[in-house]
Amino acid sequence: MFVISWKSLADGNGSSRKKSLFVAIEAPQIHSRLKANRDIMKDSSLSRRRCLQLSALAGCSLILTGRGLIAQEPIPADYIRPGPVTARGKAPGLRSQLLSQGSSRTYAIIYGKYDEFMAGLTEFAENNELKASHFTAIGAFHEALFGWFDGEKKAYKKIPITQQVEVISLIGDIGLINGKPVVHAHGVVGLPDGTTRGGHIISATVWPTLELFLTDEPSSLVKEEDPDTGLFLFHPES
Repeated sequence: MFVISWKSLADGNGSSRKKSLFVAIEAPQIHSRLKANRDIMKDSSLSRRRCLQLSALAGCSLILTGRGLIAQEPIPADYIRPGPVTARGKAPGLRSQLLSQGSSRTYAIIYGKYDEFMAGLTEFAENNELKASHFTAIGAFHEALFGWFDGEKKAYKKIPITQQVEVISLIGDIGLINGKPVVHAHGVVGLPDGTTRGGHIISATVWPTLELFLTDEPSSLVKEEDPDTGLFLFHPES
């Protein structure tokens, strides 16, 4: 049996550096089993088999801890960590038209009622093999979730939009992470009283439409993980 517990790792100065998952064999239980089976352990062939079993358990413990199962610090409920868009089929009303094609491609992408913005554009990017794109859009959202990135927490503070709003400005880009296109978008929306909210777009439900114009360039742009923030940032080739 394994016990999973938290253990603080200390640096050379004795201060706590980070927390990691520490996996260990439950010593009392193993001791009781050895004690109960001391007669079996006297048999050389059975003893060797039992020792191999215990060695395997200990090896699993070392492998799990040695591989560095580093756990992220918990974050407040009103924060969300960066992550890929995994939903598909959430924008059935999306329609597109190729407007021009030369060294680059330009598309008009029109969303229908209740289409999900991020899922729809991600699926479009995959289907059309977009590798280095930029886009703008106007329209309206029925609801949305924006975010403000907190560098200390390495997570986005949630900015929920729970009413009908006008999309005053929406801009973004698409690059490759591990060979797959990933959408990054920011937006500003207008509320009924004329005030605005904005931020990094995590999700958004379109109503009644969103009119997006996108240009995909012939070269690829790749994003790599930045260890200081946990974000994937562009690393253009020089």
